[in-house]
Amino acid sequence: MQDFTDNFGQAVGLILQGDWELWGIVLLSLRVSLTAVAIAALFGMPLGAALAIGRFPGRRFAVLLMNALMGLPPVVVGLVVYLMLSSSGPLGVLQLLYTPTAMIIAQFVLVTPIIAALTRQAMEDLHAEYAEQLCSLGVSRAASIPTLLWDGRASLMTAFLAGFGRAIAEVGAVIIVGGNINHVTRVMTTTIALETSKGNLALALALGAILILIAVAVNAAVALLDSTTKGMAHADRFDS
Repeated sequence: MQDFTDNFGQAVGLILQGDWELWGIVLLSLRVSLTAVAIAALFGMPLGAALAIGRFPGRRFAVLLMNALMGLPPVVVGLVVYLMLSSSGPLGVLQLLYTPTAMIIAQFVLVTPIIAALTRQAMEDLHAEYAEQLCSLGVSRAASIPTLLWDGRASLMTAFLAGFGRAIAEVGAVIIVGGNINHVTRVMTTTIALETSKGNLALALALGAILILIAVAVNAAVALLDSTTKGMAHADRFDS
């Protein structure tokens, strides 16, 4: 118990004193995850909207596949990205393996299906609500996508935050493609695993506390946005 108290006290000290190694790891984690999620949103949101509104052969299979990809095993994603970026792989000439870019690619693959699936659900609900109005205005299904994406921006922010929460907590894929190199690709999750195995529990606890705070903040933001969205929808029904 005394050891835990000592380690916890040291962890708090590292956070409050602004330890440069600690906050360097945190900043790298945020940069990698936010970049991956932003790129995933650029691809996943239009894809989810197209699947929600479009009607084409194979649409049901595409939806099922996207939902299945939400459960991709991170270590498998890491392995595939590793093989693609390795010197013998098709993208080996880019020399991206063991760089933050490789970690961004792995997180992008993991997060895109999540954002696309959540976007599809939100857009289906909005399209069901506004389909008759859009049709009366002569707006085609394809042309209605930007309008619905804008109208559902609160729900889309929820999808973005959910993707970020998934990315920031990832360890399996990023440790395979990043290599956990000090001051290069060492992020919070991989550092926690490494420092725990080395017995440096103070740094691991400090990073764990920050990671938990980020997770709590993301979940609180999702809950707040969800309640706000439902409140706006209720107000719209009441006004109508």
